Amino acid sequence: MARCGCGSGQSGAQITAGDNVAVSGTGSAANPYVISAQTDCTEVRGCLHAAAGVAYDQATGTFSTALSGQAGNNATVAADGGLFVPTGAATVSTGCGLTGDGSGSSPLAAKVQTWPFACTVDTAAGGVYCDSAGNLRTDPPKQVAYFEDGANTNYPNIAVPSSLTTVVTNTLALANPDPCRAATAIVTVSADGSFILPGGASAAYAINGDEMWFTANTGTTTITNVHAQLAQTFRVSVPPGGTVNQVTTIGMARGAGGAVYDRVQWSIKAWVLT
Repeated sequence: MARCGCGSGQSGAQITAGDNVAVSGTGSAANPYVISAQTDCTEVRGCLHAAAGVAYDQATGTFSTALSGQAGNNATVAADGGLFVPTGAATVSTGCGLTGDGSGSSPLAAKVQTWPFACTVDTAAGGVYCDSAGNLRTDPPKQVAYFEDGANTNYPNIAVPSSLTTVVTNTLALANPDPCRAATAIVTVSADGSFILPGGASAAYAINGDEMWFTANTGTTTITNVHAQLAQTFRVSVPPGGTVNQVTTIGMARGAGGAVYDRVQWSIKAWVLT
């Protein structure tokens, strides 16, 4: 402030204290003016507002942490004034197959065992799935079904045909009990044809068109009850939840010299595996 040139070294300016302002001193070099200001809290409370996560009481001028009232919120204000979430709070209670409580020190995890097989878990293990009700499910269990049919029939000495002729036809339904995966049916068909062969006669029988056995009488005396039981084994694919009708035929062939058959025995057995 420019001085007035007075001998006393004091300024001629007049200073008056306003609201909430105090002035002290005379304005001299030895006693300069000191201006102090003080704000009343009630005058500024109306300008202050709470932000997200903060609560503010304008009546008291107190700020505090805003804690959510939603269910499951276990956060509190500790005695030292800081926010505190107890260990295990806002976590889960575990049961069979789970460990931990979901906290930072004990994260939730699946309780598993060591893989004991020679193959690798990455390539050979099955899956775990969640169903519409929120339940954990594993791969569908393997399923097995068994089917069989057969007969032993006597005939009144029927001449054995010279060319392959079907004499028995059977259809066996192979049902896949698994609605998820295709099944493999292991099918075994056995047959036994009984022949009467005069001297020089011959005969054969076939399973599913495949000649299985041929016999001939090279002597001159009739041979009765000439037979042999043989079998075929093969596989059949059955679609998921589907059925395959397996047709089996027994045929006679290469009849000569008055050969006849008087009995045909057959059976079909099938394991259906998924």
